[in-house]
Amino acid sequence: MKLLLDECVTSYLKPEFVGHEVSTIDEAGLKGLKNGNLLKAASDKFDVLITVDQNLRFQQNLKTLAISIIILKTHPSTFPKLKPLVPKALEMLENIEPGTIVVVS
Repeated sequence: MKLLLDECVTSYLKPEFVGHEVSTIDEAGLKGLKNGNLLKAASDKFDVLITVDQNLRFQQNLKTLAISIIILKTHPSTFPKLKPLVPKALEMLENIEPGTIVVVS
């Protein structure tokens, strides 16, 4: 599965998503795009956006897009706090449907 790490997610998480092709916003050439435009641009190239943006689920309607979102919910959103959420996120990736949002906490 192709995963995109949002700008607000540390790139240190990349190797934690074993078995998936993971890119950062910079690597994907999508830096500077905001939520709606980012999701539209990423939808053609990626299956899932990994983010820590809690408000994204209230701001976007994914029904028309082929991308899903996994929100990693922790505070602060540092590598030591995010890493323990990865196993649950990997589990969610097994059954995630396009156009859905899943919160992992």
